[in-house]
Parts: sequence; C-alpha cells; structure tokens
Amino acid sequence: MNSSLIRNWNQRVKPEDTVFHVGDFCFQKNNQSLKAKSWEDKLNGKIIHIKGNHDKNNSTKTIIERLVIKYGGKRINLVHKPEHADINYEINFTGHVHEKWKFKRIRMGEAFTDCINVGVDVNKFMPVSFNEIIREYSKWLRKQEINI
Repeated sequence: MNSSLIRNWNQRVKPEDTVFHVGDFCFQKNNQSLKAKSWEDKLNGKIIHIKGNHDKNNSTKTIIERLVIKYGGKRINLVHKPEHADINYEINFTGHVHEKWKFKRIRMGEAFTDCINVGVDVNKFMPVSFNEIIREYSKWLRKQEINI
C-alpha cells in the first residue's frame, strides 16, 4: 500500500509543487512513532501539514490546526475534521472521513458552507490539484441546484 501511495504521489506532484496535506500523514502503530520525515523524503514537493488526529505522535511536529488560503479567487479554509469547518468560508477542504462522502453541505441557521473531502480515499489514492477539486465541486453544485 505505501509503495503505491508514494508512486501515485510522485506521478502527480513535481519537486517544485506545494502540497497542503490536511492531516493524518502517518500514525502511531504498536506504540512506536512512525518517522514522518523518512516518508516525506520519498515524496516530491514541499508539504505543508495541517494537523490530523493521528499526527500527534509522529515527527511532522506540525502546529497548524487550520489554514486559510486564497486561490482561484476563492478563500478556502483547510482543516482536518469536517466538524471544524468554518461557516465564514464558502469552501472548506477537509479529510478525516475517508470514503464516507466527497462533498457535504453544512448548515447553521440560514448560513451554510460546503466541505470537500480531499483525502486520497475518494481520489483514486492520489493527490488532486486545486483545478480538479473545483471542477468536481462545480459539477456537484450544479446537481444541488437541480435538486432544490
């Protein structure tokens, strides 16, 4: 599994690319910390880690719990767990839920935000680009409008 993930990653990510990883880069097994740095060394790109619930015992040592980016004219909140999505942003990129869903609308009163699961479980076990994410999100939005 690990060699497939590394191969898929390196086929998609160039050495000069920046990757925002939304958590659970590697996790503790049998009470021994996995060496995240040794995995990072096998992967292309500069990885910015957002802390996941399994990242507390590995060597990513990230302290970033959420990150807001502006890209493609959109302000996007990046966070590990969907329950930490921020209603003040149109879009939240999340992980944590594995293959349970790819898009989910979260409502608070009359306001809402959309969560996009960017995890590998729903993306053919490989990283996805911003443009790929937004293209699929746009298709999902059109379907939502039809169903309203």
